[in-house]
Amino acid sequence: MKTRLLVLALALAGAAAQAQVAPSAAEAAAYNGLHAAAHRGDAARIARLVASGAAVNATDAQGRTPLHVATFARQREAIRAMVKAGADLNRLENDRYDAVTIASVADDEETLRVLLQLGASAKQVTSRYDGTALIAAAHLGHDGVVRELIAAGAPLDHVNNLHWTAAIEAVVLGDGGARHQATLKALIDAGANLQLADRHGQTPLALARSRGYAAMVRMLEVAGGK
Repeated sequence: MKTRLLVLALALAGAAAQAQVAPSAAEAAAYNGLHAAAHRGDAARIARLVASGAAVNATDAQGRTPLHVATFARQREAIRAMVKAGADLNRLENDRYDAVTIASVADDEETLRVLLQLGASAKQVTSRYDGTALIAAAHLGHDGVVRELIAAGAPLDHVNNLHWTAAIEAVVLGDGGARHQATLKALIDAGANLQLADRHGQTPLALARSRGYAAMVRMLEVAGGK
């Protein structure tokens, strides 16, 4: 079972890196209207286009709205302009990612803070794995993002369709290093349920022990993990 879980973890780590598809250079070059303005961060043009009747939630072939495009491009003024114009902060694109999850996976704390300050939700179920932005960030060891999401009320114990929580993913899809340790600590400090197990009955502590992640084992034992 350990070998099977390791193979699955490696496959999912690769899949997650490819799951969110930012606009390619060719797509960006072909954009016009709000999508083009959002990609360039042209807030003034966004305001003019909206005043002329442009649809703020129009989508490209991948279901990306101008807000998604601005988030991928880290164009924070464009994000503010789109939200002022009435853009849907919580809209999902074709792969079921919202702007919060896009920023979280990109380890883009500054854009994430802007989105959350503007009213985006940290609680949405996103992705083909029925996960959350918190689970995605925990998987990747984006500890600063994890702390931002926790502060914004992200559900600590959401279980995705792989039967994994954020705490489990910090272990099973992590490398046991400093950032995944900091991620796990943030989840522990916030009160994540450490007794929730995967579909094989493995808790975060059992998974950390099986991988030889000594620092994580100590943290989980001190926190009462079983």
